[in-house]
This record gives sequence, C-alpha cells and structure tokens, in this order.
Amino acid sequence: MKVFEKKWSTTIPAPMQLVWPFFADPVNLQRITPKDMNFRILTDLKEAEMYQGLIIRYKVTPLAGIPLNWVTEITAVQKDEYFIDEQRFGPFSFWHHEHRFTTVPGGVRMTDLLHYALPLGIIGRLTNRLVVAKRIDHIFEFRQQVIDEMFASQKVYSDQI
Repeated sequence: MKVFEKKWSTTIPAPMQLVWPFFADPVNLQRITPKDMNFRILTDLKEAEMYQGLIIRYKVTPLAGIPLNWVTEITAVQKDEYFIDEQRFGPFSFWHHEHRFTTVPGGVRMTDLLHYALPLGIIGRLTNRLVVAKRIDHIFEFRQQVIDEMFASQKVYSDQI
C-alpha cells in the first residue's frame, strides 16, 4: 500500500481564542468544504466542541457525482494545539489528518498534515496521480480562500497576542 503525504500551512490573522473554537467545532467543516462536494454532516452534533472518540458521519460527493458515506473518528485532541481525524469507513484505505495550531506573531499558524492511501494497488496509485491528489489540493485551496475571507476582519498584530 502506497501512503501519500500532503502538507499545508497558513497563518490566520486572528488570536487562538478565535481560531481554535472555529476549527474545534466539527459543524464548521461544512463551511470550508467546496459546495460541489455536496458535503453533509449526518451526525447530530450536540457537543459544541470536538473530543477524543467523537465519531462523525458524512455524506459527500467527491467525484463524478457519486455520493459516498464517510465516517471519521477524532482520535486525539489537545486544546489550542492539535487534533487528529482518522477515517473509519469511506473511500480511502487509510486516512490520517493532523491539524496543528501554533501562536505566532500576527496570529495562528495552522498546519495540516495528511497521510492517505487508496485501495486497488496500482489502479489506486494511478487514480491518485490523475484525479485524487488534484482534488485534495483543490479542497485545501478552497479552504484556504474561505479561511482568509472569514478571518480577514480579525487581523491582530504581534503586540496583541
């Protein structure tokens, strides 16, 4: 099984007190996912903030208009530092997504580290090269744009954090 790695990093111009609660609320994932994925959270999320062991069910249409069920578990959470989600059921053979948050001058540095694998051996590797890797990049580019727009009015300066 070939495991692929992708990493993104951005500085959000807002203090941790605003950034962490936004990302720690699983409902906001829907807000930062491209509309063409028809992303819907199926789990009734009564908790205001995620916790280790939280199972979240989704319906998503990542490619060719084919709806898929996806189940993830939040496997680790350290408030104001990181959380990890792992796929339990869905389109990938393996999915491990680490979200790290660090206070830096001017805001919060958010780093996403994704490890994933596809089923079907060489066919999966080829599909990754032709479609999946580009689609994942598109999703994270969209998230970057939405995050930039959402937090633009929250600009802080290093003497404020």
